[in-house]
Amino acid sequence: MKGSCLCGAVGYEVDRIDMPITHCHCRNCRKAHAASYAPTAGVLRTHFRWTRGQALLRSFESSPGKLRHFCSNCGSHLVAERTQQPQVILRVATLDDDPGLTPSQHIWCAHDVPWLTDGGVVPHYPEWPPGR
Repeated sequence: MKGSCLCGAVGYEVDRIDMPITHCHCRNCRKAHAASYAPTAGVLRTHFRWTRGQALLRSFESSPGKLRHFCSNCGSHLVAERTQQPQVILRVATLDDDPGLTPSQHIWCAHDVPWLTDGGVVPHYPEWPPGR
């Protein structure tokens, strides 16, 4: 599977996803992605490789020992890692290909803020709302 940042300058390949896709609601993921939660999955380092744009990667240590890697051009957060672990934490939404898996759990829901949840009552549209 291939993946990339928003501007396309940084690319990667994943042989397979090795851990379940999880929606992480922790405060750091919400802030890093400017979203209610971040779809993540563990990928063993042997199954992950950068294919282009490594010189554009920058890192931020968001908590002790955890590095978040992002494109310095467009800001897309692509992976996170703890260097002592055998896997990287893939930001699944940056995949260009369908992983063929669906999320299996939500974690760190205790960090949710009430104004980011809609309880399913906010309308959903395939694109823009009618009349826009």
